[in-house]
Amino acid sequence: MQFSLGANLFFWPKTQVETFYQQAMTCEADIIYLGETVCSKRRELRIHDWLNLAKEIAKSGKQVVISTMTLLESAAEIQTLKKYCANGDFLIEANDLSAVQILHDYQLPFVAGPAINCYNLSTLKVLLKQGMFRWVMPVELSKDWLASLLSQAQQSSIRQQFECEVFSWGYLPLAYSARCFTARSENRAKDDCQYCCINYPQGRKMKSQEGEQVFTLNGIQTMSGDQYNLVNEVNNMQAIGVDVIRISADNNQAFDKLRQFKQQLASPQYFPLDKNTECNGYWYQIAGMAKVN
Repeated sequence: MQFSLGANLFFWPKTQVETFYQQAMTCEADIIYLGETVCSKRRELRIHDWLNLAKEIAKSGKQVVISTMTLLESAAEIQTLKKYCANGDFLIEANDLSAVQILHDYQLPFVAGPAINCYNLSTLKVLLKQGMFRWVMPVELSKDWLASLLSQAQQSSIRQQFECEVFSWGYLPLAYSARCFTARSENRAKDDCQYCCINYPQGRKMKSQEGEQVFTLNGIQTMSGDQYNLVNEVNNMQAIGVDVIRISADNNQAFDKLRQFKQQLASPQYFPLDKNTECNGYWYQIAGMAKVN
């Protein structure tokens, strides 16, 4: 089993991003994803900056994967996507079907990211024909659903054609919109957002009328209010055939989580969930906000 560090979903200053990935070079991850997946206006790092950073990380011996945008809204974004896909050095995580099509046209293998709506065997087969070699399960699906689908893939003799990766720690990316919720929360128009996302390095918390934290606003992305945590499921995931466990690059705590998750393979122990900041409901096919200990 391998461990990955998912792409950072928040908007940080360039120096903070570079410092974070300097640390990532010596972390427990076997695979490192990087790149902007949420909003093309987040330009602290441009395409050449991401590719140069990828080259530096690759020197550490880790597999580097460039993650693409999940919601494309202009021709310019498509052109940037094509440049990423044709970079010539690094694998690509496709986070929407336009990236899948471009990579197929270029005859390049790809990772199908969690934003790709792949819920059944038929869709897996389509993605495999397009060139997928690793599939990241959509975050809202459960252990039982995953076990069933992997079993179906085994029976159809396609299971050995792809790796399975599960998002296992961090704020869950739940939905995307053409509107920018962070800008709206500051009474700004999306076209005049003044890049206010950078003021919220962990997103902006959203509470219900009852005072319960339900979501995290991150630009056009809606995330879970609590951090998802499957640390007690590592060995179960290995048993049902998960190949890669993903830890999201939410903050520097991700490096400690990588160590903690990896240690579960050698010496499993129980870690109670923090009821104030963590959740794991989706894994058990119940409300995502739920906390199962």
